[in-house]
Amino acid sequence: MQYISTRGQAAPQSFSEILLGGLAPDGGLYLPTAYPQVTGAELDAWRGLSYADLALQVLKKFATDIPQADLQALTDKTYTAEVYRNVRKGEDAAQITPLRVLEQTDGGTLLLQSLSNGPTLAFKDMAMQLLGNLFEYTLAKQHAELNIFGATSGDTGSAAEYAMRGKRGIRVFMLSPHKKMSAFQTAQMFSLQDPNIYNIAIEGVFDDCQDMVKAVSNDLDFKARQKIGTVNSINWARVVAQVVYYFRGYLAATSENSQKVSFTVPSGNFGNICAGHIARMMGLPIDRLVVATNENDVLDEFFRTGVYRVRKSAETYHTTSPSMDISKASNFERFIYDLLDRDGERVRALFKKVETQGGFDLSGKPGSDGDEFAKIAQFGFESGKSVHADRIRTIRDIEAKYGVTIDTHTADGVKVAREYVQPGVPMIVLETALPAKFNETIREALGRDAERPAGFENIEALPQRFEVMAADVAGVKAYIAGRTGI
Repeated sequence: MQYISTRGQAAPQSFSEILLGGLAPDGGLYLPTAYPQVTGAELDAWRGLSYADLALQVLKKFATDIPQADLQALTDKTYTAEVYRNVRKGEDAAQITPLRVLEQTDGGTLLLQSLSNGPTLAFKDMAMQLLGNLFEYTLAKQHAELNIFGATSGDTGSAAEYAMRGKRGIRVFMLSPHKKMSAFQTAQMFSLQDPNIYNIAIEGVFDDCQDMVKAVSNDLDFKARQKIGTVNSINWARVVAQVVYYFRGYLAATSENSQKVSFTVPSGNFGNICAGHIARMMGLPIDRLVVATNENDVLDEFFRTGVYRVRKSAETYHTTSPSMDISKASNFERFIYDLLDRDGERVRALFKKVETQGGFDLSGKPGSDGDEFAKIAQFGFESGKSVHADRIRTIRDIEAKYGVTIDTHTADGVKVAREYVQPGVPMIVLETALPAKFNETIREALGRDAERPAGFENIEALPQRFEVMAADVAGVKAYIAGRTGI
């Protein structure tokens, strides 16, 4: 299988060739030349598989240049009950992403798919643990090194660092917005003392961090000289790894392939729900994909109006679901590419307009950039918004009715999912993190601390190691070069 850029000006490459690189040379994101299809017979055969074996079946459709035996070894190493052990009471760690019925009414069934059982208690572990093993495997074969440069609004950073710590030939340089993550998230990252981990707290918001990652990725000379790779969801392998749990959720919620399910996904950077879009394009019987946003409602606005309007840094809210405090969704470009019938020239023009004018308009109204808004329904997308009062109310309600404590982002998902539940089509909400990561808001909602898995009891008290820097690309480049010696 070959991969092409959403902007249409990069030569096709293999899975292994794009694995370490991040953005395409033309600034676009990689996608396969065509989505591999899944048959009904395959879905039937996959119903009894372990998570590791299911991951193998999905991944081998995309990573066609990696021997199947090697892929099997990688998935077996990644998806074990020992790694994904932080399950809630009553859940089976061997299931990796256990599914539970949250509420069942005449209006329909709402389910919760637990994705936060990994080492950093967030769904990002589901892909990042595999990515770390893929990187190590590929670098060993090439006798090469890699300097990972990424940005995080909270969970990507810790998941990447825990996945890459101690890996031979890998350094991690991770940007995060200074003082804009929860205390737990900050401590998870900054308390790591591994010599290959570098945390940089940027004076700004997440979008400033993400813009710097893209700027470095677009400096092809620096990128090549410093051997820069990325773990943000612009990395195709991360998105593919996330596709797996959509198949897992569907197979766990249904008994036959004639049934459909819907998914609600808390979303800021569009990576998690982009994986659901890909699963649907592969033939997974998904009815609706519901985007749940917080106060930073750029995506909700687009799916309601067809207008993609990026907010300025000063307009980005600092909320109690901070991992979604994003106003420029980097993975959104992959969906737009499909929406525009894979017209790379138009995609390039639209995202140039994002950089110069702050957005684009596909509403079809006079003066707009296109009329594709009418086609969005064909892809099954809906959206909704949740604010602080909603998430507090939802956390309290789910705790009182079902004895389940959910984190702030999952609460946004549940609030929006309830607006779209319908009879006969199970609605699966993707859990994004365990509540301990956002204890300040759990205490506000419930009047008590969130339960913490073993090993995380006093993480905020650990010594922290990080650098505070301005949102300056040249300064960050110099910092990287000074630590690599190149």
